[in-house]
Amino acid sequence: MEYTTTKPSKPSSNISELVSKFARVCKLRSMGVLSAENTLNSSNINAPLGEDSSDNTEETECDSDKIHPRRADVSCERNICGEAEVLKLFDTVSALKSAYLQLQKAHIPYDPDKIIAADELVLSKLETLCKIKRAYKEKQFTKSKLDSSCLELLLSEVKVNERLLKKLKSENKTKDSEIVRLKQKLQALAFRNAKLVEIIRRERVEREKTTVLDVTMFQNSFKAASKSIHDFAKPLISLMMASGWDLDLAVKSIDDGVAYSRKRHKKYAFEAYIAWRMFHGMLLESYNCNDIMKFDDPIDALIENPDSGFAKFCRKKYLLVVHPMMEMSFFGNLDQRNFISSGKHPRTPFYQVFVKMAKWIWILHGIACSIDPEAKIFVVKRGSQFSDVYMESIEQDREGLVGSDEGQATQKVELMVMPGFRVGETVVRSRVYLSKTN
Repeated sequence: MEYTTTKPSKPSSNISELVSKFARVCKLRSMGVLSAENTLNSSNINAPLGEDSSDNTEETECDSDKIHPRRADVSCERNICGEAEVLKLFDTVSALKSAYLQLQKAHIPYDPDKIIAADELVLSKLETLCKIKRAYKEKQFTKSKLDSSCLELLLSEVKVNERLLKKLKSENKTKDSEIVRLKQKLQALAFRNAKLVEIIRRERVEREKTTVLDVTMFQNSFKAASKSIHDFAKPLISLMMASGWDLDLAVKSIDDGVAYSRKRHKKYAFEAYIAWRMFHGMLLESYNCNDIMKFDDPIDALIENPDSGFAKFCRKKYLLVVHPMMEMSFFGNLDQRNFISSGKHPRTPFYQVFVKMAKWIWILHGIACSIDPEAKIFVVKRGSQFSDVYMESIEQDREGLVGSDEGQATQKVELMVMPGFRVGETVVRSRVYLSKTN
């Protein structure tokens, strides 16, 4: 009795190759258990068996052992793909073997339904093997492509870094040369500075040796202090005029009833006011003035030692001489006043002129008692009779006039512009403004 089975379409050549390779690895001779006698009696079986029917009398073996795919050497495959992929591959091959045995068993006894089912199972496993093969090839291709692009990228980065390294080496060489040059220049400057420091030190020692405090020095300081008061009064009056102050009213508020021979002599009222404020409350005492005299700009002395006696003197006297209303009208704010009140010293033109005046007042007080511990300061009241022993006319001194002592002796004092001093046997005369001659 003959039975013709409808076989599914043949698998691709890749599937055939995979099966044949697998058969060669395992030395597959026959996957069936049919005897030679049954083979002769069952001639219809030869069609579905194909090439394998010629060897169906032989037992399945793989080097005299049962076929076990996991015992094959998989070290190379594991190196190429992951362990999970290798296990999946051998599981699929084992399943293919089992399906193929079912296909052969379906012929004895001959069962068309089982043959068809087994055949479909074999084809399914073959297709699975094909998918594994394609996935493996794609993975290898992708890996090769990635390795190639990665290598190109790395080579490109290496070239860029090499160029950068070459540039940095060149820049480093240039900077090294510049460092050597600057070091040489620094050494030369240090050598010159050392020489200058030594020269300054010697000059300072010589100055201290030759600086002898005497009456002549005090008199020179007195003149400098008188001039500094005059120099500060000029910008003060200018700012008052620019701010719209009534100068006549301001003069009357200082000392009302003073008869001025000329209108411009009213400036002496402001000088008298400044001197009175600067000398008010100061007692003659001996202190070292060298730390102030060594600076050309007294602001430098204040910045170097902001807590010195001179710094405190400047702060106190500025707040006393310059009224807040005046400062507000001059500058539109009290920022400078607040700055000075906090212990700072600004380098504004107005404050610099004030500090120069304060410097000479400070020196005058310091050296008076250094020359004579019994030195005294004296003042002249308004209405006092003029005495050429204790007084000199500031108007005559400033304007270079020559007058007779007899004529001045009949005049009286209207304003004391600068107080006088007695140092030892010397009297440094006060400066006064005299009433006009009748």
